[in-house]
Amino acid sequence: MNYSVRHTTTFHYEPAVRESVMEVRMQPRSEGTQRLLNFHLDVDPSANIMQYRDFTGNTVHHFDIAGSHNEVKVTAQSLVEVQDAPALRASDAGDWADLDAQVAADDYWEMLLPSQFARSCEPLEQLAGELKCVRHGNPLELLTELNEAIYCRFAYVPNSTQVDSPIEEALHSRRGVCQDFAHIMIALVRPLRVPCRYVSGYMFHRDPTQEKQDRSLEGASHAWVEALVPRLGWVAFDPTNNLIGADRHIRVAIGRDYADVPPTRGVYKGDAESELSVSVTVSPSNAPLPQPEPPSIVIQSRPMFAPRNPRTEHEQQQQQQ
Repeated sequence: MNYSVRHTTTFHYEPAVRESVMEVRMQPRSEGTQRLLNFHLDVDPSANIMQYRDFTGNTVHHFDIAGSHNEVKVTAQSLVEVQDAPALRASDAGDWADLDAQVAADDYWEMLLPSQFARSCEPLEQLAGELKCVRHGNPLELLTELNEAIYCRFAYVPNSTQVDSPIEEALHSRRGVCQDFAHIMIALVRPLRVPCRYVSGYMFHRDPTQEKQDRSLEGASHAWVEALVPRLGWVAFDPTNNLIGADRHIRVAIGRDYADVPPTRGVYKGDAESELSVSVTVSPSNAPLPQPEPPSIVIQSRPMFAPRNPRTEHEQQQQQQ
């Protein structure tokens, strides 16, 4: 399946800011069953866009907009080919001894340690006890059970948490968005010595008349996890929708958690209020790409740290729904 993806992010400032510096991770990866066919990034006001690869191989574009401006609009357009993966069977996966041998033979330590958003806490320990989260069966069977358990025990409620919310908020309320569910699953899995990583990307939503509806928000970026399964490699699990990743998931960036892979991250200079709007469209490439619609998500951004005078800086990021 080939997909056309348009991801538009608009930052509006009132009053105007003096300068914006931003980096974005919006270019899909080319590896495994996924191949990037075309990518274009447009920034308004125009800027000199540079790029580099981060420590996990994600493509990062960055730019600096100098001078007074009230708005920054970033539009990424991609054409991606995704091949369907064969159905997974528990009998195809290795056992726990196979996993331990694989982990000992290679370098997975970064995906085994606690990270900024995926770490242990008292409510997580309570959930682990409730789910009897210990090694049993084989790794694929356990991961499939946890994927379904998070789906069943947590309500999907858009904008119920913030971009920087710790997992305690979703654990206490038993509701959240894909970003929260991915962090919770990672935090449950890593103590079992299963390497697990956060995936930022997009999901194609099928015909709304289908019997089982996707819970994730159609007009936003998406997040799920990949866990190392012996004999099968990295396998995608989507606890938001109780899916094992296949040809509808489009991978953009991987990291230890959201802190490594936000679609946008930046600062601006100026004493201004900012509003962030996001619009995402994923379509089969043989269909005409729809014209941009009004942003489906509008989030009032909050400073991540206190203003500093006379050069005020605010960090600006977008949550994955």
